[in-house]
Amino acid sequence: MKAKSKVWLERDNNVVFGDGRQVLLEAIESTGSIRQAASKLGMSYRAAWGKIKATEERLGIDLVSTKAGGSDSGTFLTENGKEFMRKYEMFKKESNQAVDEIHKKYFSS
Repeated sequence: MKAKSKVWLERDNNVVFGDGRQVLLEAIESTGSIRQAASKLGMSYRAAWGKIKATEERLGIDLVSTKAGGSDSGTFLTENGKEFMRKYEMFKKESNQAVDEIHKKYFSS
């Protein structure tokens, strides 16, 4: 038997960040495009953009930056965005470890 958990961050009962937004930002990072990332994930550009903007507003930081024109155009994660993703990944890892320890405490034979 194994315990499973899912964590996300909220502020005032509004989702700030979770697995779905993490996957979206990872897709933006790999494709360099919100439109391509949204398409890859089966969502509309408008939905993807809305999630990004809502998250940025709730966190008070810019997660992505867009550069128009030229060979280096596209959408990229900001340094703040990369740092937030790194911290969120560590938060999830430690949360899962804590759940495993609690599970062992109550259910190990």
